[in-house]
Amino acid sequence: MTEPLIVLDQLCRVYASGDSTVVALDHVDIRIAAGEMVAIVGASGSGKSTLMNILGCLDQPTSGHYRITGRDVGALTMDELAELRREHFGFIFQRYHLFGELTAIGNVEMPAVYAGLSSTQRRDQAARLLARLGMANRQTHTPGQLSGGQQQRVSIARALINGADVILADEPTGALDSRSGEEVLRILDEIHTEGRTVIIVTHDMAVARRARRIIEMHDGKVISDQPNPGGRAAMTAGRAAARAAAAASGWYAGWGRFREALRMALLSMNAHRLRAFLTMLGIIIGVMSVVCVVALGSGSQERVLANINSLGTNTLEVFPGKDFGDTRSGKIKTLVLADARILAQQPYVAAVTPTVSTSSTLRFGAIEASAQVSGVGEQYFQVKGTQLAEGSFIDADSVRSYAQDAVIDDNARKALFPDGAASPVGRIILVGRVPCRIVGVTRPQQGGFGSSANPTVYLPYTTVQARFLGDRSLRSISIRVSDTTSTDNAEQAVTRLLTERHNGKDFFILNTDDIRRTIQSTTQILTLLVAAIAVISLIVGGIGVMNIMLVSVSERVSEIGVRMAVGARQADILQQFLIEAVLVCLIGGALGVGFALGFGAAFNAFDVGFRLIYSTTSIVVAVVSSTIIGIAFGYMPARNASRLDPVAALSRE
Repeated sequence: MTEPLIVLDQLCRVYASGDSTVVALDHVDIRIAAGEMVAIVGASGSGKSTLMNILGCLDQPTSGHYRITGRDVGALTMDELAELRREHFGFIFQRYHLFGELTAIGNVEMPAVYAGLSSTQRRDQAARLLARLGMANRQTHTPGQLSGGQQQRVSIARALINGADVILADEPTGALDSRSGEEVLRILDEIHTEGRTVIIVTHDMAVARRARRIIEMHDGKVISDQPNPGGRAAMTAGRAAARAAAAASGWYAGWGRFREALRMALLSMNAHRLRAFLTMLGIIIGVMSVVCVVALGSGSQERVLANINSLGTNTLEVFPGKDFGDTRSGKIKTLVLADARILAQQPYVAAVTPTVSTSSTLRFGAIEASAQVSGVGEQYFQVKGTQLAEGSFIDADSVRSYAQDAVIDDNARKALFPDGAASPVGRIILVGRVPCRIVGVTRPQQGGFGSSANPTVYLPYTTVQARFLGDRSLRSISIRVSDTTSTDNAEQAVTRLLTERHNGKDFFILNTDDIRRTIQSTTQILTLLVAAIAVISLIVGGIGVMNIMLVSVSERVSEIGVRMAVGARQADILQQFLIEAVLVCLIGGALGVGFALGFGAAFNAFDVGFRLIYSTTSIVVAVVSSTIIGIAFGYMPARNASRLDPVAALSRE
């Protein structure tokens, strides 16, 4: 003998209620064959709704056994139960449970999405069902634009789209007028005639009499299970309609579920635009802060390096002695012009200049000023990166001819020519007792370490050696390293060369690139520090996303219950809310980047001494970080949603 479609043996369902328990089902034994139309009747609290929830795999019995098509439901996993609901059951709810954001055809399609049907298949199938139920001209209407009877027809079409074997109707006419109720019962008769098993849960005996079998319940027990000869007869040939079209391939089905989850996330965000924007606000501020802080750090670093470049970057300064403050350095005379000439021939040297120095008094008319006198070569200004304000620099002819040509800096110009009316170029000044002609004036330059605001006059080093010092030794040799050579490598090469020439190391080298790297490292650390503070705002934004998503889950419990009832897996629910959280953070991140770039454009329009320099890497990292935050902080609410009890979710309004 063929086993019945549905078998319930000694089924019990007990609920905890405070310190006591409530027995909703008490040792229920029922057999239902395929193709039957059964009505389960009883007053409120009789256990009929609990029985329907267990039959539809929305709830689990406390004890006893429930088998459908020979499978023990108690041994199935959550996803296997979802598969049963998706492939074998169709639910018709008293309150319809339609999604307000979707059209009629969109509501009908939903179970087919989780079943893996292609978009074309499910759209055609949904359209045929709606047309069959007299809803052909209402397919694009939302539930709010439909009457109660029309909404129930949409609910019926949704129950049928996957070709369910068993239709479970919970008070299908309870919220309808008599005319609409009669129409719904007529449709159920037609479904039964096709060979489907129809189980109606109702308290109305007039509705129950439409069935061929009536099961009456009271206080969780079956008190009557009788055939109803006056009920509608079913076709014996079995179901006339075939099961829904074959599902799509695995990857395509997964892609379809992802698209549905993405679409529902966008619809939900659109329906709650203000809430979505406020949720994004923390992410927007965080991403904008990170991008702007990194741009600010890059801009300030560029400005600092530009200032260092004005001192003469990539330079080496060779001094006699062991280090600054060496008392013997004045007695060391081995640093000579020949060293500078040999260094100028090295491939890693871009420019080199010998330097000597002394101090003297400058006079022009009745004006006097104490000044530093620097004797330099013609490449000195190239080495130091000095720029002219007017006139010309000292040239090689001036050096060879011991010329009394002078280049003064901006401090000397201000001291000797305070009125600034006429150009100093061509004027004769006294440097000590030596008359010198001014050939050029330098632009103001960022001072180096140990520099002062004292006036400085530059003369050929040959002139200073002959007319001021009477000594051929050099104070220092300044070297500009080629751009293609590391200053560290150049420093090592200079050390080897001069050590060999002097038969020992009686000099030390100041590598100005060390200063640049130190300042650069410092600015990077400060940028990272401020960026870390900005990241905190991203984390705060993530916590905001989590809180709002938790609220969203609590507001949409009924929606989650319906999705589970029509066959959504736990992974589908998890994906639905996780996508929404990621979308919130991703859109917030994109808006944050947009606002940051807009702020940068406005900032750079004003001349504040430096500009914001945006990094593509920082922008990508900020957006990726916002996405990761969406996943990290959206996971817990999404996980909570996926683990909701379908029965509890459906009962929540």
